[in-house]
Amino acid sequence: MKRRPNPPATDSRRTERALCEALLSLRSVAEMQAFLDDLCTPAEREAMRERWSVVPHLLAGEPYRQIHEATAVSITTIGRVARCLEQGAGGYALAAARLPRRRTRREPRA
Repeated sequence: MKRRPNPPATDSRRTERALCEALLSLRSVAEMQAFLDDLCTPAEREAMRERWSVVPHLLAGEPYRQIHEATAVSITTIGRVARCLEQGAGGYALAAARLPRRRTRREPRA
């Protein structure tokens, strides 16, 4: 049996940059959803949705137990997201700040 040579090592930084550029090239929510459908497993998509769903609650200073009751996301996941907000690269906070502010039921209409 003929042995295949080991494949060349992938430059992970270059590959990650290319992925980021691909994400930035998408122009609509529908395009992003299609890309994520192709890129991620359903479990990966669910994990990302759960993490993102707790960000506004954490930024509002809500207690973990209250966030869990509102979102059904585990306390462990809430803690991981909180740690990223406090000690991470700043991505969650930046993305949250750039989103248009949505009205909640408690806010009066202008």
